[in-house]
Amino acid sequence: MNLIDIGVNFHASQLKGVTKDLLARAADAGVTHILATGTSLASSKLALEFARRHPRVWATAGVHPHTAKEYTVATGDALAALWLDERVVAVGECGLDYNRMFSPAAAQRSSFEAQIQASLTTGKPLFLHCRDAFEDFHAMLREAARAGAHGVVHCFTDGAGEAEAYLALGFDLGITGWVTDLARGTALREAMRIIPIDRLHLETDAPYLRPRNAGKTRPYNEPALLPFVARAVAELKGLDVETLAAQASANSRRLFRLPE
Repeated sequence: MNLIDIGVNFHASQLKGVTKDLLARAADAGVTHILATGTSLASSKLALEFARRHPRVWATAGVHPHTAKEYTVATGDALAALWLDERVVAVGECGLDYNRMFSPAAAQRSSFEAQIQASLTTGKPLFLHCRDAFEDFHAMLREAARAGAHGVVHCFTDGAGEAEAYLALGFDLGITGWVTDLARGTALREAMRIIPIDRLHLETDAPYLRPRNAGKTRPYNEPALLPFVARAVAELKGLDVETLAAQASANSRRLFRLPE
């Protein structure tokens, strides 16, 4: 089984000092490509540096809504240099998060709009985040889609209605270990019925969202656990896991223009 993990936070404290073994375990588990997620200018630079050192890793570059209040003209200029690099395959993680409101809503929308424009300019897909902000997020995506933007709603955890809305605009959905959570993941598990297999991607969002079906291993999530997400999605879709994994990986290669 060949898998692509489209979201790993290598800059997170839980993964510091373990990346060598983590990448080895990922390869043993059949994970052939990994995207290192950039959530700020600093972490985006780290993600690109990491991707340059590891041939199976690519990077995203962007500013998460939590730190949107720090997005300035200088930030955009520095990110623009990263977006030109061929190892950076997406703009983001960007979007809106009205759950904790670490940045004011206006700052979030301004930062998000700047990154939408960067996606349109570079032609690179958006790596998207939304939490408790569907109406504003969908409205901005609707305008972005009209202008030709594309991408993936990373770590999708909502229900069928939201899934249909994003799919109708042409955006794909990233599925994490949330789908294995029988308590919190009910809406997502129901939404899996209507998400076409040619529009979904698999991700761990490591070190977070460890799959509940993975048993007792390490205390953090990691790419080597992506097969457990694949198995859960395959079961919900009524497919064998090899078929599901092959299609999801093909989707990710297409969207992020990754090599075979």
